[in-house]
Amino acid sequence: MSALSLRPNNHMKFGIFLAPFHAMNENPTLAMERDLQLLQHLDGLGYDEAWIGEHHSGGFEIIACPELFIATAAERTKHIRLGTGVVSLPYHHPFTLAGRITLLDHLTRGRAMLGVGPGALVGDAYRMGIDPENQRRMMNESLDALVMLLDGETVTMKTDWFELKEARIQVPPFQRPRTEMAVACARSPSGALAAGRHGLGMLSIGGTSDDALAAHANNWRMCEEAAAENGHTVQRENWRLVTLMHIAETRQKARDNVEYGLEKFAKYFREIATFPIVPAGIDNPYEYLTKNKMALIGTPDDAIEYIETLLEGSGGFGSLMQLAHNWADWEGTKRSYELLARYVFPHFQNSNKLRDISYDYSHSNRDVFVGRAADAVQTEIDRYQEGQKGAAE
Repeated sequence: MSALSLRPNNHMKFGIFLAPFHAMNENPTLAMERDLQLLQHLDGLGYDEAWIGEHHSGGFEIIACPELFIATAAERTKHIRLGTGVVSLPYHHPFTLAGRITLLDHLTRGRAMLGVGPGALVGDAYRMGIDPENQRRMMNESLDALVMLLDGETVTMKTDWFELKEARIQVPPFQRPRTEMAVACARSPSGALAAGRHGLGMLSIGGTSDDALAAHANNWRMCEEAAAENGHTVQRENWRLVTLMHIAETRQKARDNVEYGLEKFAKYFREIATFPIVPAGIDNPYEYLTKNKMALIGTPDDAIEYIETLLEGSGGFGSLMQLAHNWADWEGTKRSYELLARYVFPHFQNSNKLRDISYDYSHSNRDVFVGRAADAVQTEIDRYQEGQKGAAE
């Protein structure tokens, strides 16, 4: 199967998954401001979407409320769609969350998306008195209620952690039939099953090694099966795969760029994060990430080849999300996103297909066109000379 056929509608979307990750020695106010400026930069480059995380501890991922951040970003951007990446459902009452997302949907004129999950940082759950073993059950209970609420239904429901009594939202979502939704999915099948049960999109965030891609493909299969069992159909165009990338004009420049922040990123995952992108004991994160296909650090051509392998390994997805990481300094980071938009997007979006056809046709007929042009010029010269000759006589 060709890689082209693995792209739904032969058109891939691109975006970022913004946790965000910020080194401990940075001014947090300025770090947040730079995140907003990054979304403005991506909006100008034509990126399709950005997903903003929710975290409350650990010191490195510092956006506590993605809805507030999205509302601010929406005022500074024009086109890019903005999603919660993700709201941790066990931390919120579904009725108030439904109201906040509906408000955000209207404020952004339909650019808002609701990404949900159980919560990735165990430290967050611990501080709220939530047993990590209950988080996936709680996510499913909340999601059941959320879907009904956003569909305008009246919901009466009681669990051991929230209750709804004839609850119904008072304003419908701006998007119809409802605000677009997606469920985060790593190695556990819980996210895939939840997405399928409700016919929602899937956000795959568990890495892109060969083993991880096989797990993602299996999760998508389970998502399709769960959807069919519940009378829904899920589309690959609504499947988003998250990976790590940094590109520059040369491989060496890309490698030099990431020396700025890669080790700080790796240290956080060794010491704090629940899911170790860079495990303890790894002294060279560059070698580990690139050799295991967890990340691409190279050129635009390398990025094209890398994304093709992700398509083949997964069986095809609709959107590629870069995990925003600040491995390079600000200028290098912006340049990486620009190079991807200029030289990688067109390959996966067929945006130059008609230009190629036009160029090839013009090239193959160049002798004809040049000959006709020369004939036309000579005709005018001859006409002018005949006129001069007649005037002299």
